[in-house]
Amino acid sequence: MGTLYIVATPIGNLADITFRALKTLKEADVIACEDTRQTLKLLNHYEIQKPLVSCRSHNESIAADRIIELLQEDKTVAYVSDAGTPGLSDPGGALVHAVREAGFEAVPIPGVSAFAALMSVGSFPGRSVLFDGFLSPKAGKRKKRLEELLERGESFVLYESPHRIIKLLTDIADVDPERLVLIGREMTKFHEEYLQGSAQELLNDFSGRESIKGEFSVLVSGKKKR
Repeated sequence: MGTLYIVATPIGNLADITFRALKTLKEADVIACEDTRQTLKLLNHYEIQKPLVSCRSHNESIAADRIIELLQEDKTVAYVSDAGTPGLSDPGGALVHAVREAGFEAVPIPGVSAFAALMSVGSFPGRSVLFDGFLSPKAGKRKKRLEELLERGESFVLYESPHRIIKLLTDIADVDPERLVLIGREMTKFHEEYLQGSAQELLNDFSGRESIKGEFSVLVSGKKKR
């Protein structure tokens, strides 16, 4: 029977890919991907040529049917998102569910994730952390969810775009300006940057920049017990 492999790929530095991930991509009959343009950058770098199938959030259910057909033909399919680990705030979850429902196996090929990378340089106390991914782009829903998270005792991790990072820091500072925050920007890339400080300090920093570029991972410390 065909098998679906969920393959983690680099979040920036292409050298971060694992040997097993490369072996899986080279041996797969078909590579399904979130964006063929992004995936081709990785495949061309490692001189891998395979048929590609688009499987992104907007067509995930339709693509899942096509991938199940390939598995029924005894094909091996590797799925990659644009960067990092599929299913972790990236497409892939619905595909895995559909494949398992159809009776096929989904096997993880672990590797890089922005979440794990940020946590490895985080130093906030506590034994647990909550991953909440991207908050709603709608101001009201985002603020409400953020208030809920800030009331919790454990730290939490969010992803954010350069267009909304100031809005996120503003919302945190409005509730608790002294809350400690660690930001990872452009992780593993040329302009990699890590900043730690209070929500207000980081808001002041980014508000004073002429331009803000790159993707952000944000670790927020938990609420201190009184």
